Amino acid sequence: MSWIEKLYKTYDNNTDSIGKGTSPLLPLYHTMQNAQVQIVVDTSGNLLRVTTVAKENAPTIIPATEESAGRAGSKMAPHPLCDTLQYVAGDYVTWGGNPNKRKNESGYELYIESLQAWVNWSQNKKLGSVLNYLRKGTLIKDLVDHKLFVGDANGHLMETWTGTGEAPSIFKVIKLANKKGQYEAFIRFSVEIPGEMESDLWKDAEIQQSWCNYYPTTLKDETLCMVTGKQAKRANNHPKYIRYPGDGAKLISSNDTQGFTYLGRFTNDHEACGVGIDVTQKAHNALRWLIARQDRHDGDQAIVAWAISGVDVPDPIADTLSMLFKGKEETVNRETEYTAQEIGAALKKMAGGYAAKLGSTEDVLIMGLDSATPGRMSVSFYRELTGSEFLQRVMAWHDLNNGCVWRQYFGKDRIFVGAPSPRDIAESAYGRRLDEKLRKATVERLLPCIVDGTTIPRDLVESCVRRASNRSGLEHWEFEKALGIACALYKHHNKERNYTMTWEPERKTRDYLYGGLLAAADCLESMALWLAKEDRPTNATRMMQRFADHPCSTWRTIELALVPYKARLGSRAHKYLMAIDEIMALFKADEFAMDSPLTGEFLLGYHAKRTKLTEQTHKDIEETENINEQETIQQTTQQE
Repeated sequence: MSWIEKLYKTYDNNTDSIGKGTSPLLPLYHTMQNAQVQIVVDTSGNLLRVTTVAKENAPTIIPATEESAGRAGSKMAPHPLCDTLQYVAGDYVTWGGNPNKRKNESGYELYIESLQAWVNWSQNKKLGSVLNYLRKGTLIKDLVDHKLFVGDANGHLMETWTGTGEAPSIFKVIKLANKKGQYEAFIRFSVEIPGEMESDLWKDAEIQQSWCNYYPTTLKDETLCMVTGKQAKRANNHPKYIRYPGDGAKLISSNDTQGFTYLGRFTNDHEACGVGIDVTQKAHNALRWLIARQDRHDGDQAIVAWAISGVDVPDPIADTLSMLFKGKEETVNRETEYTAQEIGAALKKMAGGYAAKLGSTEDVLIMGLDSATPGRMSVSFYRELTGSEFLQRVMAWHDLNNGCVWRQYFGKDRIFVGAPSPRDIAESAYGRRLDEKLRKATVERLLPCIVDGTTIPRDLVESCVRRASNRSGLEHWEFEKALGIACALYKHHNKERNYTMTWEPERKTRDYLYGGLLAAADCLESMALWLAKEDRPTNATRMMQRFADHPCSTWRTIELALVPYKARLGSRAHKYLMAIDEIMALFKADEFAMDSPLTGEFLLGYHAKRTKLTEQTHKDIEETENINEQETIQQTTQQE
């Protein structure tokens, strides 16, 4: 239960964030719902006006009980204040209710009974005003009379707009909220009292605190809390909606009284797992807040890293560029690459900033959540580290010398030297259309490599190498991205070889040299095609997969195909031919003649040599363009 204790402490350390921001930390015994309709009444409970709620203003913090926060299906459990028409409208059934439900019932009486008990305890005027209005039982009629809702010829609420002209705003709001009809609208309340600054009840701190004080008085059962070790009010239903709105999966659940969830060891579910309601509320609210604030969930998988104090920490599963510059102006409309010097300086600056805020002993936690079914969630990954350990391990993954780092090409405005994210690695290994379960499993396998410093799984490295080698099946940007990721993984998997991102003439291994040969042939033909204004793949590109499997025999084919391109380039081919000759001279005779498959090392040699030759090629292109421009100017002058 260590994770719940840490989240409990996180909540207590960040109470100043309660109710603030677009993704607020929720007060105890509250939940978040999206409202579609706002009702405004006066002190006496008279209706003043009704309005629809725009989608951007829909999130509403509402009081909730254990039962209402976890209700599902046909279970009748009203929220104490704001709720759907089924509970707050006394004329719900009169107006047809929900025609899609077999048992079309109203929770109005349960709702009024619950709200009346709260009003009696608190004596709050605003709550009393809402109660007085709803007791009239005319809510839907009032909404129809104010032309906010629309009825049909049978005196029921219209499911979809069938009239002429533009549909009323309620239908647009309902559609955006994924509701089936007007009968599913969620209602929130405002009470306007002279002299009172805050009329919106979901923003009223006094009402929120009133519910926090009142609700525990309604609870009777106590238990020994396994987190704090003290007697506390027992939690019977643990919160949901953890990763995103509508998330029905729970981390703690023991309602299976027929199976063998706990039977045979305990006589009831409370013996199996006893947690105080304050503890579970705080822990789940903190986890929900952390996930929403950091926005680190991918479908049903959520991975979150946090410091108990609430200080920001680096995202362990982000690529280097996103981790350094996300949300900053450096990434806006940039078309040149981020160099190793820029990345190195930014990493050093970032590490220093986090170290100053975290300190060496601050507790940092990394937690992965996933669910195999809609109702059950599991903790798939969990680590507790000190601030210095966490920062050291994340920086080691992004270290330019010993980390999982290479030149990455994620599009013309995202070229940088750094580490790819686990998600990008998964897509590089298995393709962009990989199964969601496979992607999530791959991300979970890579987490220990980042957080614990373990070796990258060999099969992932080989999958990335194979995909990068099959260049003919990829678009240009896909190949460049796959190449950068494959080189980064192979380099990190073989740290003891001390690879660098520049061409190493002293490295005379067979695979590395063959990669350099392929790069020289590719650059030579690319230059010739550019001069001829031909847009097609080179022979080296088309035969890359075959070259990886049979390098010696394939090289003969590639080299013979270069003959016409050498003639086309003339003297410009000299530097490429020199590069080929220099590499050939580094081979051992017996190694060059071997035709066994190449390892991923050939991609490192290919990328490093191609980068060096490409820089020279760009200079040649600029010189050629300058010469052509001067010749054009001279011809124009002579003609004049």
